[in-house]
Amino acid sequence: MVIFLVGYAGSGKSSLGKRLARRLGVRFVDTDKQVELQEGASIADIFHYEGEEYFRIAERRAVEALANEAVDMVVATGGGLPTWRDNMEWLVRSGITIYLRRSPEQILSRLTEYGREKRPMFRGKSDEELLAFMHEQMALREPHYAKSHIAVECTTMSDDEVVEYLVNRL
Repeated sequence: MVIFLVGYAGSGKSSLGKRLARRLGVRFVDTDKQVELQEGASIADIFHYEGEEYFRIAERRAVEALANEAVDMVVATGGGLPTWRDNMEWLVRSGITIYLRRSPEQILSRLTEYGREKRPMFRGKSDEELLAFMHEQMALREPHYAKSHIAVECTTMSDDEVVEYLVNRL
C-alpha cells in the first residue's frame, strides 16, 4: 500500500510522514528528495534553469516510479504536485491519499527560518504578505487536495494526535 500525503507547503507532510511511516513500519519517501536525486540538482535549481513544466514532469516520473515499486510506503508529495494536470486523480487511483489540512496562520507559526528560506515562494515576504499569499494559493489548491480519500483537520490536533488518528484510520 502506498500512502500519499498531500497538502500545502509547511503542512507537515514530511515531518508527519516520517512519524507515520515509523509507526506503520514502512518506508518513508519525500518526492522533492526523490526528484533531486533523480535529476542531480536542487528543486530551486531545477525551477530556475529548467522551469516549472520540467520540474512537474520529473515529479510525476518520481511518484510513478515509487508506486511501481510495489512496496508499502508513505510518500510526502510536493505541495503543487496534486494541482498539475491529472496528478491528483492518478494519486487517488494509485494509493491512499491523505490531505493534511492546516490554516495559513498555523503553517506560518510552524515555519522555522530555514523552512521559510528553503521554499522559494515564501522567501522575501513579510508575515502579512506571506499569509495573504498562502490564503490565495490554498484557495486555488483546495479543490485538488479535497479529492483525497482522507482529510485531516490538523489545525485542531497535535502532531501526535494526527499520527494516532491516521494509524487508527488506516
